Amino acid sequence: MLHAAIWPDQLGPFTKASSKPAEVADQAVWQEYGLQETEQAEYASGGQHFTATAYRLKDPTGALAAFQWQSPADAKHSSIGEHAVQSPALTLVAFHNYLFRFDGRQPEVAELTEMFGRLARLDRSPLPTLPGFLPAQGLIPNSERYVLGPASLAAFEPRISASLAAFQLGSEAQLAKYKTKSGEMALAIFTFPTPILARDRVAAFSKLPGAVMKRSGPLVALILPPADKDAAEQLLGKVNYEVNVSWTEYVPSARDNIGNLILGIFRLTGVLLLFCLGAGLVFGGLSALRRRIFKQWGIDDSMIVLHLEDR
Repeated sequence: MLHAAIWPDQLGPFTKASSKPAEVADQAVWQEYGLQETEQAEYASGGQHFTATAYRLKDPTGALAAFQWQSPADAKHSSIGEHAVQSPALTLVAFHNYLFRFDGRQPEVAELTEMFGRLARLDRSPLPTLPGFLPAQGLIPNSERYVLGPASLAAFEPRISASLAAFQLGSEAQLAKYKTKSGEMALAIFTFPTPILARDRVAAFSKLPGAVMKRSGPLVALILPPADKDAAEQLLGKVNYEVNVSWTEYVPSARDNIGNLILGIFRLTGVLLLFCLGAGLVFGGLSALRRRIFKQWGIDDSMIVLHLEDR
């Protein structure tokens, strides 16, 4: 794993004392999430110190997946960022294609803002929309896991094989656990490039023992195996794919009306004719005035005839 200088020398009142590559377990999952560079730094100020670990990933999807994976079960949402959690042991923040971990101290918003402005190779591509299809009611906090390939699927939902998930088709999955009256349920939502591919995968997923599933557009949601099928059906009923179509229609303005265009041409022509007429009258009036009043300074305006016919 490459070691990058991600952390600044100064973070608020703290000074970086040392840095080294971060050690990562489950390297297959990290590699699947697109981990590219890491740095673990030690900061100190007076008698205080803390450890900061940074992970630069390929894109925001990988960073979000790593954020879900690394979030402790007892973590609570933190106000220092949109994707930030805090537990008694650590603070975790995801920012675009970066994941930051703070052990021993929660950073200030101003410190993070200054640091974020200096990040190199920042990927601002949008986050995946798949997590938004998770039903909110009954969701166990920090149980979400994003699946990008066989390694993460085997780590978080080994009951589903990679061949069934068909990652070669471009599929991804969002996993989460829910509390129900019948106990805990594990929900998996797979997304495929087209609804037709999703429909074909339903037949493959139906071979899983005890699977209860639902297809909605390009999504396939399934629960394996539910203790209560009725509760599973109720949970699956909350997973719905809705298409939002934006239609931008051009609204013609007054200048696009051909009648207004012709009227404008006539107006311009009239203005030019009036200008020419006025200029002619002024010029003619001045010439007449010059001839009648200022004859001694006038210029002979008589016509010069060459009489070329005599030659």
